Amino acid sequence: MEDRICVFTDPFDGDVGFSYGEVAKILSEAGASGPDLTVRPGGLVSPDRVGQDLPQAYAAFQDQGLVVPMISTALTRAGSEARSVLGTAARLGIPYYKIGYSRYDDMSRWKETQNEVREGLAELVELGKEYKIHAGLHNHSGAVVGGFLWDMAQLLDPLEEDWISIYLDPAHSVIEGGKNGWNFSLRQTLDRVTMVGIKDFVWEKVQGQWRTRWVPLGQGMVPFDEVFAILATKPFPGPISLHLEYFEPTGPTKAARIDSSIAAVQRDVRFLQDVIRRTSPPR
Repeated sequence: MEDRICVFTDPFDGDVGFSYGEVAKILSEAGASGPDLTVRPGGLVSPDRVGQDLPQAYAAFQDQGLVVPMISTALTRAGSEARSVLGTAARLGIPYYKIGYSRYDDMSRWKETQNEVREGLAELVELGKEYKIHAGLHNHSGAVVGGFLWDMAQLLDPLEEDWISIYLDPAHSVIEGGKNGWNFSLRQTLDRVTMVGIKDFVWEKVQGQWRTRWVPLGQGMVPFDEVFAILATKPFPGPISLHLEYFEPTGPTKAARIDSSIAAVQRDVRFLQDVIRRTSPPR
């Protein structure tokens, strides 16, 4: 698994001002295998320029000896943007992508919402089959469709597992699943996991309200050894995407911001590598 650790490029999006080559250098020097590349509004690659910019980004990562195993999108239905994004990714040989988010705006209509969302997912499955690119639905905590793993299973059950699967996020599962709910839910849905996103968090009280705060790996509440011991019982084929939600590049110069980025990515990559080594079954 160690050679499948990629890095979600979200901290390097927007107005950070890093070029594709600079992000590639950060990941290469930090020991990652490549990016989980954001191809969405405000992302490292803008969907409205995907035909021009995604090949340029792909080449920049290749120049650093990296692979691009996946992209993260805002796609929830098929359409011209989906066709452009997935078609470009497929031509470059990128095998996986993350689907965008839908919400339970009215929890009393949860079943109707699931049916509506599933229609969009079915459209994306058909488009994915055409382009030979596999979709992952992320279990994001909160009122997000698919965020509870039980509803993820209901959503995905009728859809072809060769083309859509669970993009498992243990942190979000622990947020929603407490002490043991995450464990039971993961074991229930393990057969459908193809991709994994990794981050860590703590609960803290802010102005009288309990909230989650993202922290470096190992400083929070996610039981990584237990999670990866379970994952090792049913090997999954896709990437492991490292998310540095807590991090923003800092420093008075671009060089300093690049150095701080390398240090943060390297720290979490090494932590994750150690977890994988400890929990992998003996060969």
